[in-house]
Amino acid sequence: MSHWVKVALLEEIPRLGARVVRSKDNDIGVFRTEDDRVFAVNNACPHKGGPLSQGIVFGDKVACPLHSWKINLKDGRAEEPDVGLTACYNTKVEDGFVYLDIKA
Repeated sequence: MSHWVKVALLEEIPRLGARVVRSKDNDIGVFRTEDDRVFAVNNACPHKGGPLSQGIVFGDKVACPLHSWKINLKDGRAEEPDVGLTACYNTKVEDGFVYLDIKA
């Protein structure tokens, strides 16, 4: 079952940047690409737990600020040769607001 939660205005998330949304279970990084696509992943890098929201966003990836692991924002997978996975969340933008699907 989906549970859509309004988390921010799209304009509050910088292009090629992120914002952290705190849920009861973990922190979620909500990312905005240069072309205004929005993705959300667990804010902890699968390598050493680095804060992905503080990384550099390029294309549909983010580089972890600790060790430069590249995480695909579409599926949460680390780019080869690194191996790892972080949780992804569905997003949508309606009327200028970003919504995050937090499963109930």
